[in-house]
Amino acid sequence: QVQLVESGGKLVQAGDSLRLSCAASGRTFSSYAMGWFRQAPGKEREFVAGISWSVVLTTYADSVKGRFTISRDNAENTVYLQMNSLKPEDTAVYYCAAGRGRHDLATTYNYWGQGTQVTVSS
Repeated sequence: QVQLVESGGKLVQAGDSLRLSCAASGRTFSSYAMGWFRQAPGKEREFVAGISWSVVLTTYADSVKGRFTISRDNAENTVYLQMNSLKPEDTAVYYCAAGRGRHDLATTYNYWGQGTQVTVSS
């Protein structure tokens, strides 16, 4: 069982940077793949980025590749999403997720945080 709590979302201007954090509970955090998803109003939730339990492998959606970076600190049970060059279309509720399996498959993730709002104004 893993409990996830996101933080860091806020209103920013286009071109700004923002870092989201996700604190996880549980002694087996390091064995889970971790991911970030987002859901914009009127749209389905979409995969943004994933990182393997070993920290070695990462995967990104094409829409954020080169701008966003996912990382994790297994000693601190925390996963991060560094977002640079933010665009208005990045506006969404961002969710942290955990699961056992491939980090690049959306179906891996079965534990979810409550979400944090990111709003990018033009």
